[in-house]
Amino acid sequence: MMTDIWTVMWKEWQELLQGGDRGRLGLLLFLGVFGVFMPLQMGRGWVKSPVMPLAAVWVSLFLVTTVVADSFAGERERHTLETLLASRLPDRAILLGKVGAAVTYGWGVTLIGLLISLVTVNVVHRGSGLLLFPTTVGLGAVILSLLSAGLAAGVGVLVSLRASSVRQAQQAMSVTLMALIFGVAFGAQALPVAWKVRLARMLAGMDATQALGVSAVVLALLDMGLLAAAMRRFRRERLIVGG
Repeated sequence: MMTDIWTVMWKEWQELLQGGDRGRLGLLLFLGVFGVFMPLQMGRGWVKSPVMPLAAVWVSLFLVTTVVADSFAGERERHTLETLLASRLPDRAILLGKVGAAVTYGWGVTLIGLLISLVTVNVVHRGSGLLLFPTTVGLGAVILSLLSAGLAAGVGVLVSLRASSVRQAQQAMSVTLMALIFGVAFGAQALPVAWKVRLARMLAGMDATQALGVSAVVLALLDMGLLAAAMRRFRRERLIVGG
């Protein structure tokens, strides 16, 4: 199974790397903003700022959303889906390979951006000694960006399985992610007052490590739920017609 998953991931990575000058330019722009511009703006505070993990999460989410919509809808548009589904590859290998490729792409670029940001801060402030992320901040950026990449990949694959075109998949994915974000926000507002007070006290009593742990658990559960839903939704005979 692992060999088949790697086969699909390798195929996806090759297609991503052959995305053309426009795709590479956009990638360089992201690395420039996240790895150079933002650290320059924040200075030495970049390594300790809670903004940094949030920025890493956003970058990872955005990068995955730019590629995952193509996972099945793109194959359908290019008329290569039938060939892929006719191969000996198991269903789970195809699905997990596409999810894995999208996640490692978004997360990998985010990690590169984090390393570039450290280099930027240390070069600009080279008289201040070696500047590194504190453990909680660094782990928060690494773990949460990975899990957010998984969230975007899970939503994207579910949408792409049904979409007849990449544009339709991208539009539906944007709406779905917005619905998730606003659903959580409005859902929190709709909680009974007693629950809000209890939740506020619980959050106030957490330190950074506990907050990281809770966030990671919530995201991991969402990732697993979305992946399980995608596995149930994956049916070869229905994919060709986009049903």
